[in-house]
Amino acid sequence: MSYCRQEGKDRIIFVTKEDHETPSNAELIADDPNDPYEEQGLILPSGDINWNCPCLGGMASGPCGSQFKEAFSCFHYSKEEVKGSECIDHFRNMQECMQRYPELYPQEDDSESSTQAESNTGSTSAAPTGGSALSPETDSTPSTSDVSSDNVLPTDNHTAS
Repeated sequence: MSYCRQEGKDRIIFVTKEDHETPSNAELIADDPNDPYEEQGLILPSGDINWNCPCLGGMASGPCGSQFKEAFSCFHYSKEEVKGSECIDHFRNMQECMQRYPELYPQEDDSESSTQAESNTGSTSAAPTGGSALSPETDSTPSTSDVSSDNVLPTDNHTAS
């Protein structure tokens, strides 16, 4: 006797040997582009935005979901020469909303963002370039004052005197 059992989100189906001997009567259906359960990308075949796409990371729901949708829709459908240039107010509203919920929309850690900012601006480049704000005596080798305790190599451990 076959039966079904639900365990959390999973459904377990037990079948008998006789159930497996009977040919299946399931009909396979061609892919339906309008099937809401079919995995779709961010942009549906119709050109509309798929708000259920996992690539949005849940941004379309939650307390700032409507602001996100307005900003993203504005950008997606923008016809301006500089795409999205008319959407600044929508993105500003979304940002203000997200700042009201820092526990749901955390900003980057200050040390992490400053490290990224330094690498993006090139202030940690290996050699100074012409017109650089670095002094001529600065070289690519970090001095001991430039090395933080986080960057200490295992070979740099305290030595016995």
